[in-house]
Amino acid sequence: MANTPTIAPPIEQNWALFLDIDGTLLDIAPTPEAVVVPEGLIASLEAASQKLGGALAVVSGRPLISIDALLAPLTLPAAAEHGAVLRNPDGLLQRAGGGLPLPWRENIREVAATWEGVVIDEKPHSVAVHFRLAPSREEDVCRLLQQVINGHEDYEILPAKMAFELRRKGQHKGAAIESFMALSPFAGRLPVFIGDDFTDEDGFAVTRAMGGKGLHVQDDFAGEPSRVRNWLSQWAGT
Repeated sequence: MANTPTIAPPIEQNWALFLDIDGTLLDIAPTPEAVVVPEGLIASLEAASQKLGGALAVVSGRPLISIDALLAPLTLPAAAEHGAVLRNPDGLLQRAGGGLPLPWRENIREVAATWEGVVIDEKPHSVAVHFRLAPSREEDVCRLLQQVINGHEDYEILPAKMAFELRRKGQHKGAAIESFMALSPFAGRLPVFIGDDFTDEDGFAVTRAMGGKGLHVQDDFAGEPSRVRNWLSQWAGT
């Protein structure tokens, strides 16, 4: 895709910019722990945030502790675990109630541990099961999570890139963006969300419904997170 142009519009001063991390700012890695933060990304994020008057947030499926470790020493407004945890611009933390029952977690651990290459990513409010290193286990992973839910309608299975995530319904990136847009310095700006997979669809829907933009890495950046980083860096002047 080297010759495919980036068609995303240039950042505008009145935007409220929301950025996914894995597959958007960072290249996908075999496991969540194996991602690499390219040199210059933190400086670009910091400069872009300053130019936008602080109206820049990361919106990720990762736990907040993981987000902060990746972006250190920068601390941005953040929606972690698909919005189950919010860090507002003033630093205030909001945490959703109701994680996964402990027996469910134990069941997932016990079964998935017998599948070589399947990686469990446990979070305070959800569990993601990755099969990137064992693609033949896709149906097994999905079936396991369906058995765990067993008709509990308050929970859902979210497909991601080579993974499935079990979470409580209503905890999604769109709701997180709505929450941020009610707060200064986001309020009154044009919401723009950049993401790359199914877990970002709620965010796209909300920003578009609010008159903003939902930019997809595949469609607007030729499927390459490096182009998202370059786009951000060029506007930020880094």
